[in-house]
Amino acid sequence: MSGVLRFGTDGVRGHALTELTTTYVGSLGRAAASVLGDGRWVVARDTRESGPQLVGALIAGLGDGAVDLGVLPTPALAYWSQRLGVPGAMVTASHNPWHDNGVKIFAAGGTKLSDDVERAIEAALGAEVAVPAQYDVTTGTAADDYVDHVVASLSPMPGLKLVLDCANGAMSAVAPAAFERLGAEVVVIHASPDGRNINDRCGATSPASLAAAVVAEGAALGLAFDGDGDRVIAVDHLGNIVDGDRLIALAALQLRAEGQLVDDTVVVTVMTNLGFRRAMEHHGIRVIETAVGDRYVLEALDAGGYAVGGEQSGHIIYRRLATTGDGLLAGLRLAEHVVEQRRPLADLAGEVMTSYPQVLVNVRVADRHPHVADELAAEIAEAETSLRGEGRVLVRASGTEPLVRVMVEAATNDLADAVAGRLADVVRSRFGPG
Repeated sequence: MSGVLRFGTDGVRGHALTELTTTYVGSLGRAAASVLGDGRWVVARDTRESGPQLVGALIAGLGDGAVDLGVLPTPALAYWSQRLGVPGAMVTASHNPWHDNGVKIFAAGGTKLSDDVERAIEAALGAEVAVPAQYDVTTGTAADDYVDHVVASLSPMPGLKLVLDCANGAMSAVAPAAFERLGAEVVVIHASPDGRNINDRCGATSPASLAAAVVAEGAALGLAFDGDGDRVIAVDHLGNIVDGDRLIALAALQLRAEGQLVDDTVVVTVMTNLGFRRAMEHHGIRVIETAVGDRYVLEALDAGGYAVGGEQSGHIIYRRLATTGDGLLAGLRLAEHVVEQRRPLADLAGEVMTSYPQVLVNVRVADRHPHVADELAAEIAEAETSLRGEGRVLVRASGTEPLVRVMVEAATNDLADAVAGRLADVVRSRFGPG
């Protein structure tokens, strides 16, 4: 069983009930309990139809101390893990389609697991667990306490009109409640989960309908969450997408204005646009770079005691307020910033940085190649030389699939396309299709 699924960049993920079976999830729960302790656990899920069945299997493996908190965003589950000082497990496949599901595991205190702990859990897999054929869905007030916690750090925002795209996921009831509590006028879309419409042409990975709604409603901005609510993407009043890089840049400047940007430092991943780095340099803010994955951002934040960091995809961690990426908290902070500045998000986001054209090509390969950058060192160096100091090249293996991701930033789209295309062809010829 240990070879069926492995931890990727963010937990274990696969096709629900065929790859990610109840048998596997029960065994994963038993293994996690053996490594992290078989006492009290908190468990939650997003809105996928496979969620209750997999939660039942997970709890069977974790043991009698596991408490089902029902449907919650991932950051809410992490909040409860921190509040109670116990491990947590979230049944979700994040931004994936409804037919996938997964398990994210948190150590006591609400932090993602280290590589060593994940390997220990994988090594402990194998024990068979009797899982229930049916599982009764749990509902409760855990989400209410999480909303109380998040809004406690925010200022009121009366008169602000915004649109929320909840991706038919775990934020569907939670995000509107938080903004309404602060006095905002909220228009909500994609907040009617049916088990299969999560992330379906909506949410952070597909914000086109949000952009249209913001313009049609005459709203000041829009926010799109993913299925489990740990990331957010914004839209300005003109319908322009504001990605995670710009949101993190604005967050860093907001914190510095408040005197809260520790050591004038922000943490991002290798995928962050070169324009972000140049903008932070202009403002005298130091940038620390990590591998892809919000858990690596968190490790760097904790190592230096820094205040904020995140990913281009919209995972943003306000470390003094959260232990993981929190789309709701990040969205609330952005809205607060817009209100305080009394300026449109379009102006704030447009001024904060100039993005370099960025091209990302995903090349399917026969096998995983975790050291692909070393294997293609000569070709990468040649590609970087062709950019003449105005761009960068990143070639890395996917953390979850047999893919090699080729990313090129350059002064023009045409140059980025050409360089990325050449490198992608090299990957295909060297490693073959999957």
